[in-house]
Amino acid sequence: MKLNILKNKSILILGLGREGIDTFNFLRKIFPKKVLGLAGQSRNKNLIRKNKKIKFHLGKNYLKAIKNYDIIIKSPGVLIHLREIENAFKKGKIISQTEIFFDNCPGTIIGITGTKGKSTTSSLIYQILKQAGKKVRLVGNIGKPALSSLLKATKNDIFVYELSSHQLYNLKKSPHISVLLNIFPEHLDYYKNFKEYVKAKQNICLWQTKNDYLIYNSQDKIVKKIVKTSKAKKIPFDLRTSHSQILKNLRMINPSLIGEHNFQNILAAVAVANICRVPKEKIIKAIKNFESLLHRLEFVGTRESVRFYNDSLSTIPETAIAAINVLGKDVQTIILGGYDRGLDFTKLAGKILESKIETLILLPSTGEKIWRAVLKEGRKKKFKKLPKHFFTSNMKTAVKLAFQRAQKGKICLLSPASASFGFFKDYKDRGDLFKKYVKKGRI
Repeated sequence: MKLNILKNKSILILGLGREGIDTFNFLRKIFPKKVLGLAGQSRNKNLIRKNKKIKFHLGKNYLKAIKNYDIIIKSPGVLIHLREIENAFKKGKIISQTEIFFDNCPGTIIGITGTKGKSTTSSLIYQILKQAGKKVRLVGNIGKPALSSLLKATKNDIFVYELSSHQLYNLKKSPHISVLLNIFPEHLDYYKNFKEYVKAKQNICLWQTKNDYLIYNSQDKIVKKIVKTSKAKKIPFDLRTSHSQILKNLRMINPSLIGEHNFQNILAAVAVANICRVPKEKIIKAIKNFESLLHRLEFVGTRESVRFYNDSLSTIPETAIAAINVLGKDVQTIILGGYDRGLDFTKLAGKILESKIETLILLPSTGEKIWRAVLKEGRKKKFKKLPKHFFTSNMKTAVKLAFQRAQKGKICLLSPASASFGFFKDYKDRGDLFKKYVKKGRI
């Protein structure tokens, strides 16, 4: 939605997290005399600096305010299938920060999405373009909220925008360069079903034109179906058709970017760099100097001859499987479990048994679900020996058990395969607690 349309509308900002606060600060600078509505479950008015031109709607009944406003700018974290939200969508009242940014950005947008890998890929693209001297900014799910970058934006700016499914939901415009990495079941607590989640992801390319570009993972069956809806110039990447020497060179350039998933991230980033005409030497230098992101197969250190890895961002079974594949047969102890989003752990159970992991340390609430899947697969495939398993409700005890069970020379891996809600603030809190207790050593 164009800013001049918002000028004469009554506006409610729904959700007062990081993006909601950024939306308020942006609109306050654009419309300094306008009264803005702020709604959220929190009752903390101190989130916003004191300003007389604010109307607060806080607490458990915050959604009732929706009916009194022309435009609702919804934050990604606010659920879409609440009665008041669904009614507002039907009336065309709800927009998002992403929509405002896309409709008013004078520069070039490079959008990246995928169930997993989008943060690493976005960061890689940003570093490569920065190395090439481009005027580039990292925004969205990983960088700063987008609207704060719009105030001084010019046609020469490039915005690398990490896009979650929530930010893509109901979007009617796609980036000039889109990157679609993969699609796995996730956020099934947010969407009605997996089909609705896929539909949200599809907006990364659905509205592209023949002048746009779509870089996609041709090994992913769902991705391949999605890209058929785009009119953009299509550029596939595929590890199977990439020359093995290229992959070997990439491993030598930056050994911290291990695993097939990171090779895919690199191939996607290089494809973007080629579109932007970045010289090869600049690409290589940026990849060489790239620092792996925290909580993504992060090596914590060696304690008592045991190697500890923090993969707290693993929120689905596929990422835990990928972590086991990357680290190999040395994974002897694994910490799993978290918030239950209704995912299926059958394949992960099979990988655990196949890999002969000896110890499972299981957190609630999916810990029990994972163990049941291991038992079922063990009986089905007639495994004579199952891993030892321990249930615990906190990270301190989990790490204590890891020290007790781990063997010298082996690996203890935190790769929960589940969301962090409930017992932790977020995946960062979960990973930080793991690192804290590992660094303290045997308790």
